[in-house]
Amino acid sequence: MRQIPVDTAAAAVMVAKPPQPKLKDRRTGERAMDVETGAPLSTVDVMFAANDEVEILSVAVPETGISGELVMGTPVALTGLVARPWENEFNGQKRHGISFRAVAVTSLASGAAKPKAA
Repeated sequence: MRQIPVDTAAAAVMVAKPPQPKLKDRRTGERAMDVETGAPLSTVDVMFAANDEVEILSVAVPETGISGELVMGTPVALTGLVARPWENEFNGQKRHGISFRAVAVTSLASGAAKPKAA
């Protein structure tokens, strides 16, 4: 399958929706797994702002690649982000799009910015 590397150097990226389990089959609740490592996959929705445009991307990432507390608004780094074009047919209807995958999603929020308990 063709993969297109995505350069995030000039982009501002932050969490739009915290990590959610990625399901292989919604009917059975079966969890999607990373083919190479066997790690469970999660989906993190991020706001990707670059070139005066903003988009929400759903990025699949292995659970082992999620670090730091990822709550809405948290600035993050996306390691190894790639785009993969896809196409399928369901009930005679052709569909296509682009899926995104990253090796890791890392919080860039400093520990000092979090409120401390007294």
